[in-house]
Formats: sequence, C-alpha cells, structure tokens
Amino acid sequence: MSVVAKEAWRKYLIQLQAHPLRTKAITAGILAGCSDAVAQKISGIKKLQLRRMLLLMFYGFAYGGPFGHFFHKLLDILFKGKKDNKTVAKKVLLEQVTISPWNNFLFMMYYGLFVEGRPWGLVKNKVRKDYPSVQFTAWKISPIIGWINHRYVPLQFRVLFISFVASCWSIFLNLKARSVAIKKD
Repeated sequence: MSVVAKEAWRKYLIQLQAHPLRTKAITAGILAGCSDAVAQKISGIKKLQLRRMLLLMFYGFAYGGPFGHFFHKLLDILFKGKKDNKTVAKKVLLEQVTISPWNNFLFMMYYGLFVEGRPWGLVKNKVRKDYPSVQFTAWKISPIIGWINHRYVPLQFRVLFISFVASCWSIFLNLKARSVAIKKD
C-alpha cells in the first residue's frame, strides 16, 4: 500500500473512532455519488448529471450511513455482540425481513420522486410493478452479504462494508430505474 493510501486510511480510522456517525454518513454519501457516476457512464449518459448525483449523495449521507450506523448498533445490543452461526443466521433473517424490503422500497420511491422528479402516481405504479423483482433479486444476493458482514466484519466497519456493497446495488437499481424511464419516454 502506498504511503498516501496508508496515511489516508489512518486518518479515516481516526475519524471513524472519534466521529463514527459523521464519518459513516460522509462515506455513504461519497460512495452513493460514485456509484451514480458509474451508473450514468454505464447507461450511456454523455455529460455527468450533477443534480442527480448530488441527490443520491444526499440520500447516502442523510439516510444510508446514519440508518446503517444505528441499525448495526441495535443488532449488536439485541444479540449481545455474539458472532456464532446461530446468532448470525438470526441477524441475517431479521435484516432480510425488515431493512432489506424497507431500504429497496425507500430507494425506489426517493429515486422516482426526487431524482427523476416524476409525479406520485407514476412513481407509485412503477414501484408497484418493479418492487417485487427488485426485492426477489436482493434476497438472492443480500443474505450472503449479510452473513459475511455479521460474521467477519468488525462492528465499526459494517456500515463501510455495506455502503460499498450498496453502491454496487445502487448501480443495478439506477440502471433498472433508468431502463424503465427510457421505455416510458
């Protein structure tokens, strides 16, 4: 690892320890913005849509990082920090029946209403139509991610890990939302 990368990581760890909520919120926002820039490039957008990227950064900063921070702390309290297979399975199951559906629903609503600026009725119908396939796809992937996160990732890094995974998932959701929007136009 280069000297610059080591120093950046050291400073990040200091911030994470001193200001965990703020650091996780900023990290989630930056990763959300990066994932949107990648999604825009992959989907063929020639000029970066800055407003769209900033709205997704705001979503990561205001919701993704803070929600993940408090959710993982709550799980650690509820399950007393245990990491045995049975406890990890319970955490993953709880995550899959609560926050996974909620996060996908909320992201789709936010994306339609605020990022695309579409009317409520159109967004509601689009979510009604696309949500089941999005959620079923999430259930194929996210239990594995959840298992890795709860079994092997230390508590202070769980939001960072999930934010990175979420940035990849957001690329999928962005491209899915964009493909539906293009079909409607």
